[in-house]
Amino acid sequence: MVFGDGNPKAHIMFIGEAPGADEDRTGIPFVGRAGQLLTKALLALDLHRERDYYICNICKCRPKNNRTPYEEEEKACIPYLRNQVALVRPKIIVCLGATAMGCILGKEWRITRDRGKWIERKGFYMTATFHPSAVLRDANKKAAFWEDLKSIKEKNEEIFQTKNVDT
Repeated sequence: MVFGDGNPKAHIMFIGEAPGADEDRTGIPFVGRAGQLLTKALLALDLHRERDYYICNICKCRPKNNRTPYEEEEKACIPYLRNQVALVRPKIIVCLGATAMGCILGKEWRITRDRGKWIERKGFYMTATFHPSAVLRDANKKAAFWEDLKSIKEKNEEIFQTKNVDT
């Protein structure tokens, strides 16, 4: 089982789909190729896992053959995710990919149409972007992914007025 990693008091929470093989082996989310891409991009924005965000998945167990989790699997893990959100108490929730977006924001949301949009719901600012594995498969998504990550940093700074002034 892979629960979560990062700062348990973070303002930002990233939520993905389910662990992959590397995550299953280490017990840490987002350590495989997709996670390395996300970590590198966030570090370029001066967002550090141990300081600035918490990261987890909807499903805590790796689906067989790395398939998309079934709806029943998502539903079985939602209570764990709700507890994580209650413990971390982030202000910003970022859905990584279509599965997380559909599960958290609603099935009517579409990643290609709605990624990067912000909504406020139940005291959280929420958005979604492409899952980093989708960016690895399709380089055309890279620019939008980067813009979404910059928007997340900007939203965090807007909320907490922690903007760094470049001189």
